[in-house]
Order: sequence, then structure tokens, then C-alpha cells
Amino acid sequence: MQDSMLMWIGNANGYYSYIQKNWKQNIFTKQSTEGNFQSFWDNSVRNGIFETSTHATGGTFTGDLGSAANDIASVAGGSKGVEVVFYEKVGMGNGKYANNPWLQELPDPVSKITWDNYLSVSYKMANDELHVVDGDIVTLKVGSNSVDLPVLVQPGQADGTASVAVGYGRTMAGRAGSSVGVNVYPMIPVVNGMMQYFASSASISKTGKNIQFAQTQTHNTIEGRAILQETTLDEYKKDPMAGNEERAEYEEFKTTLYPKREYNGIKWGMSIDLNSCTGCGACVIGCQSENNVPVVGKSEVIRVHEMSWMRIDRYYSFSNNGGERVTEEGKYNTIADYQHVNVTFQPMLCQHCTNAPCENVCPVSATNHSSEGLNQMAYNRCIGTRYCANNCPYKVRRFNWLDYTAADSFPANEPWKDPIRPFGNPEMTDDLTRMVLNPDVTVRTRGVMEKCSFCVQRIQDAKLLAKKEDRVMVDGDVMTACQTACPADAITFGNILDEKSGVAKDFENERTFFVLAELNTQPSIGYMTKIRNTETIA
Repeated sequence: MQDSMLMWIGNANGYYSYIQKNWKQNIFTKQSTEGNFQSFWDNSVRNGIFETSTHATGGTFTGDLGSAANDIASVAGGSKGVEVVFYEKVGMGNGKYANNPWLQELPDPVSKITWDNYLSVSYKMANDELHVVDGDIVTLKVGSNSVDLPVLVQPGQADGTASVAVGYGRTMAGRAGSSVGVNVYPMIPVVNGMMQYFASSASISKTGKNIQFAQTQTHNTIEGRAILQETTLDEYKKDPMAGNEERAEYEEFKTTLYPKREYNGIKWGMSIDLNSCTGCGACVIGCQSENNVPVVGKSEVIRVHEMSWMRIDRYYSFSNNGGERVTEEGKYNTIADYQHVNVTFQPMLCQHCTNAPCENVCPVSATNHSSEGLNQMAYNRCIGTRYCANNCPYKVRRFNWLDYTAADSFPANEPWKDPIRPFGNPEMTDDLTRMVLNPDVTVRTRGVMEKCSFCVQRIQDAKLLAKKEDRVMVDGDVMTACQTACPADAITFGNILDEKSGVAKDFENERTFFVLAELNTQPSIGYMTKIRNTETIA
């Protein structure tokens, strides 16, 4: 690209010569030591950096802060209407990769909505001013531009503001990305040649229409059970088990109808640190690409048929104006309470329970327990009774209602139709598209149950490598797809029975708790309590 640009401006010397000439004329002269240019150039290329011996001196600020503050205050005071903020979703970004169905179906970390953008408004604005509910279509007008968007009533959204994601509404993105959502780029003001990602004096009006969101989580708070544990830094300093006080009680459960499990030195387990998790969803995409998890399309997500083996559950916890966490049930029931919320993310996948409720209801033993603690799925034995999904308290098992990787891939999701096969999109029947599939993992078909396997193919690969190298497996030999993808290192995987392993050490940590431990399913996944620093500086 650089060579082409130089050719277009009449320079035929090549980009390498162009860069080298620039360094010789403008940078070589700034060095303090003697030497020839070639030696200087070689050293700079090898080191990757060159620091000059002289540094710029500090300047004197001559701006009028008082005048600037008055200007800001006058603009804010004189603004009428709603302030709209334009932002990029974690998965979709600016829309460059809108034709990637993995990203389209990745739920937004906070709203949990897929295949759409929307206008987020506060509870107060929705109830007192606009009189709208989730999915109501409104007209957003900024200056001379206007678009119709569905509304999402968002806890924590500041009163008098609204927000909407860019990157949607492309018309020629491709089979998956065309005509998904609404293009709001024309709404963004351009000031001094720069795009300004907010606009004041916007107006919002109802249209009387309504749509249904393709949303993967419709509940906001934890209803009744301590699915997620959190505490404050001050409380944690006083007691390392703060927020996790019930752990000792659950560890006393001994009575069970299940036979005692025997393991031959290996029991695979996972630890997830809720303090590190940002809810970005990289683990979800990593799992999807590694394990051939199908994309089902908007219409199927609406029918609660999403197939993701791993999901990121989002929970709100309510705080009062002073930042203190409100925990009493029923105390947060006013619109004002929804303006003061904290958000916690919890990755949820198959817990690979020692006392797995799914295993004893399968009539054909398609799901069973391995000698290494894995809750396995034998796909060719599954007859699709779905008893296991009904008996799973974590709701992490997925059923193939359609042939998602063939002619049924995202049906009626986008306008493109094959004239030969008008009722089905042959997206995944194309040879090129099917190259995305991992050859080490079985591709499931209609009528089969599936769920997280702890990336058993990676476990087997690590075993074979250790055998080839004539050594025993060590901690870190196996890394699951979600663990590899996590940018925050929130996930630790390994052998629970190895006292030196990271996951075994995490399980001994006072912060670690197990979801629905009162059921005595004995999960192989432990979560570390979320700790918030709510300290205020006077």
C-alpha cells in the first residue's frame, strides 16, 4: 500500500528507501555520538526504538480556565432536549466486521441484546416522559436528521441522556450483516472536521410501533438465590470470607445418594475471578470458534434457541446515593433506585458437577461422568429427550432444534435468498464458509444435545504431546479456548487434585464460592467473590 501511494505521487524509489532517507535527514542528525548512518540504522532497526539525547522543555500554559469553564456551563445550561451519546459495542465496533455472524450474535455485555442496535434511555425518562417500554419504536431527531430506533430502558442511564451504538444498518455488508439494525452515523455532528460522538438538543418521540428484541437474558437482578457473591474492599479487609459466609455451611453437606467418585490422579476444574472479568465476551467467541458452536440467527434467539456453550450473565446490584450496597429484598422498587446500580459479570458454562443432575435422567447414558471428572456427551447416542436440560439447575445445555450448520443456518434472518433454495440460507453449506469449522470437534446435527466439554480435544492433545515427550503432564499444559481468549486472565484451568496447580490453590482461597452450592451438585467450577472498592476520599 505504501509503495502504491508513493507511485501515485511520482516517487518510484520504494517505501524502504523513503523511510531510510527520512531517518538519515531528520533523525540521524539528532544523535549525540559519532558514527556512520548505516551503523545507526542497523542499531535502530534491531532495537526497534531510538531515543534522542535532548528532550523538549515544558511550556507555559496561557489559557483562561475560567473562561473555558463558563463556556462549558453556558452550553450545558442553554441546551434543551436530550443529549445523545454515540458509542461502539464491544463486539460490533465501528461496523467493519458487521458481516461476521459470530459478532452479530454476541450479546452486548450489559443489555444482552443480539442482532440489533437500540436507543438506551433511563427508567425515569421512559416512565415519566416518553411512556415507553422495551422494544417500542421511537423517532430520534438530531438537527435535520432523524431515524427510527427501538428503545431499551437501561438501568444506570443518566437522566436527560440517551445512547445508541454505531456500526449497524449497513446495506451491502454481506449475507449476515446487511440490513441489521439502524445506521446512525449520519446523526453524528462534525465539528471542525472531526466527528463529535455526542449531540445535544436531540428530541425523541413515539411512533406507536413495537418490536421484540433478540435478547439472551431478560432478568436483571438475582431473584432469591445467591447466584453471585460480592462485597466491599473494607469488608474484605476485615474478613477474607466477606460475601462468602455460607461457604463453610455448604462444605458440611455430606449426605448424598450418589456413589463416591474415584479419580486416577486427575480431576479437571476451572476457577473464574469475578474481579478480573470485564464481560467483554472474548471467551464466548473463543468457545464458539473452537467447538463449532452454530450461529442460529435473530429469529431463533427470539425463540430462546441460542446455542452458545458459554454465556456471560449480567447482574445489577442496587446502591443508595452514598454508594452503600442495598441488599434487602424489596428495598429497591422505585425509579430513582434504578439510577444507582453496579454491574457484575459472571461467565456461566457447564459446571461439570460431581453429582451431576443431568446424568441420572438420560435414558441412553448419552451424558455420563468420566474418570477425570468431565461431564461427557456422546452425541451419537443422544436421542433428544431433553431430560438433561430440564434437570440442569444452571441451564447450560443446548438443543439443536434445527440443522444450524446446513440449510437451516439463520433462517429468515436477512433478505438474501438463494433462488434454488428460497426457504433456507445455504451459508454453512458453502465449501469456503465451512473452512471455519474445527476438524478436531464433531459437528452436531438436529435433535442432539450439546454443552461445554472443557475443550476435551485440547486435553487429549496435551496428553498425546506429554506421552510423545515421555513426561508427565504439568499445570498449564491444557488451556481451554475460553481461557486462551480471556484478555484479563480471569480463567484458570487445571487439575484440582494437583495441590500445586493454580486452580487447586484458587479452590482453597476464601473468596471462592460455588453456584447453587446448597444443591450439593459439587460443581468443578469455582468463582471468586467480586470485591468493590467503594472507599471515598474526603
